[in-house]
Amino acid sequence: MQTRPTDPRPADAALVLACLALTVLAVKTPWSPLPWPVVAVAGALGSAAVWFRRRWPMAAAVTGAGTFALTGNPGPLLIGLYHGARYAPRRSGWLCGLAAWAGFVGWSWFDSGQVTIDNVAFPPLGIGLVVLAGINLATRDELLVSLQEQARRAESERLLRDGQARAAERTRIAREMHDVLAHKVSLIALYAGALELRATDDPKLRDGTALIRTTAREALVDLREVLGILRTDVAPAPGSATAGQFPDLSALVGASSRAGHPVELHDEAGDLPAATARVVYRIVQEGLTNAHKHAPQAPTTVSVSRNGDGNVAVAVHNETGAAPMDLPGSGAGLVGLAERIRLVGGSLRSGPVAGEGWRLSAVVPWLDPRSEFR
Repeated sequence: MQTRPTDPRPADAALVLACLALTVLAVKTPWSPLPWPVVAVAGALGSAAVWFRRRWPMAAAVTGAGTFALTGNPGPLLIGLYHGARYAPRRSGWLCGLAAWAGFVGWSWFDSGQVTIDNVAFPPLGIGLVVLAGINLATRDELLVSLQEQARRAESERLLRDGQARAAERTRIAREMHDVLAHKVSLIALYAGALELRATDDPKLRDGTALIRTTAREALVDLREVLGILRTDVAPAPGSATAGQFPDLSALVGASSRAGHPVELHDEAGDLPAATARVVYRIVQEGLTNAHKHAPQAPTTVSVSRNGDGNVAVAVHNETGAAPMDLPGSGAGLVGLAERIRLVGGSLRSGPVAGEGWRLSAVVPWLDPRSEFR
């Protein structure tokens, strides 16, 4: 794709009209000793070739050279030569220059009946400049197209990474949902079965508990069909928070401090529901990971508190530290974290603080199902 105006036809028409005007001058002046009908026809053909100079650049260059040889009209010659050098295959560009040089020699022969050294030696200088200009713009166009393609590829890869991060985060959440809900539903089925065995004297109660037990088993089967495929038997990393393991922020902060990264924890939220605690743990974990990578040994503060709405406010703020560590990263950690928080109804913000380092903050809802029944 060449970089040119969306609709090049107005410019093409203007160039054709300009070449026709020069053809009229070539007939009236005259610029060639040939009969004026020959000059007029050759000039008209050369002007018409200008319109097709992008589609057939070599033909336009050769036609322009022939037009100049017969009429002395330089318009089709220069336009055809320039666009031949710009749009023709690079290995064929020299043929455009050779055709233009032959056009100069032919015009000299028709005009004076002889070819001098000046007619042979000097035209290649001007021809070379025009060819170089065409090749330079062709190279610029190719570079621009390459950069645009690289930008599109980079954007596609970024969107792909973001999608993969969101999918991975949803997969982790689905695994946790499967573990937690499967356990809860299996308990419901177990309690309903026990109650059914004891309710021998009340047929209605026995039928109701049997229905609860059957429905719980069906729900468990449906749940495993939908989410069971997402489970993997990958062992969790040491110190990570998994379903059934209550996240410990103190241990997470202590590990960073023992590694030489000073971290202060201000936990004013108290005990958190397990679901909220897991999300808070992931936020602090991501914030400390980024601080380790981008601001090693910089003083960092972790704050966890309840806001006026009863939600949990989490913030990880690190000051400016030493040079960033040369650690690999996918750049999708915050993307996955934002998707995880969005799915539970929270919000996440991150960015530099003027002269004070970097701050990662989030608001996480109080995810306690028991509060709905209070």
